[in-house]
Amino acid sequence: MAIAKAERLMNLALCLLGTRRPLSKRELRQSIEAYLEAGSDDSFNRMFERDKDDLRELGLVIETVESLDGEVGYLARRDSNRLPPITLDAEEAAALGLAAKVWQQARLAGAASGALQKLRAAGLPEEVDPYEPHSALEPRIPVHEAAFEPLMLACRDRRPVVFDYRKANAAQPEARHVEPWALECWRGHWYLAGFDRDRGAERVFRLSRITGKVRSRGARFTAPVPDVVTVRETVASWAGETADRSALIRLRTGAGYPLRAKATSVRELGDGWDELEIPYGHGLDAWLVEFGPDVVVLEPAELCADVVDRLRAVAKG
Repeated sequence: MAIAKAERLMNLALCLLGTRRPLSKRELRQSIEAYLEAGSDDSFNRMFERDKDDLRELGLVIETVESLDGEVGYLARRDSNRLPPITLDAEEAAALGLAAKVWQQARLAGAASGALQKLRAAGLPEEVDPYEPHSALEPRIPVHEAAFEPLMLACRDRRPVVFDYRKANAAQPEARHVEPWALECWRGHWYLAGFDRDRGAERVFRLSRITGKVRSRGARFTAPVPDVVTVRETVASWAGETADRSALIRLRTGAGYPLRAKATSVRELGDGWDELEIPYGHGLDAWLVEFGPDVVVLEPAELCADVVDRLRAVAKG
């Protein structure tokens, strides 16, 4: 009779928590009876990967470590998996409940609900209902991008990833090798901040421009992770939000509402066009290209040249 999955997960968790050094798949297979009973290496690998994902879903922090000879090992440090005594008052519990409700329309709904159950087990007072409504407003963060969940897990587990990314001025996507740091929602769009290995520098990626699957890699991070990852500030600077100059553009009437929201002045020109003055900073040319024939850059000349170059690159494919 096959060993029950619950027992198998418990044995794997005990092995990972009880070791002082990373254990390889081979060592774990030799230590757990259910893995020894696996008929083939492929069966064992599939079973192990499912079990590892299930333990992480239950809240166990499992680290992936690569040795000097390239062998990948796993361990769960006790200091990373120990909760301090939890004391929450009614207001703090309500804040956690509100945070959990934010994710009810996303793939994190199950994780948010499970987190509240763990808080109950850790001593959250029974008389406190974290789901009790405290406002007529119910905040929600929609997550539609398929890349969100694998990137969230990669950020949590400190695992490098590879994905195909299409820049605003490119006709075809290109592979990017990234060490993911943090995800953040800014003005209705999700962004990933991380270290781009190919360019050797920090980069921010918009999730809606990631095509295909996000593939994980077992190697370690090569760049240090900043104590504070300023995703929003980085995106704002690339979008020209911190600009200290102005640009003059013509915009087709009834189009380009995001540009109109940024404009410091708007003047009707007639014949279906308006003239806008907007902040000009790094990355504005890439943003203007997205509006296609609805935008014409009047000045400065350098911005006009950058937009034309990007449009030519797209036309060439």
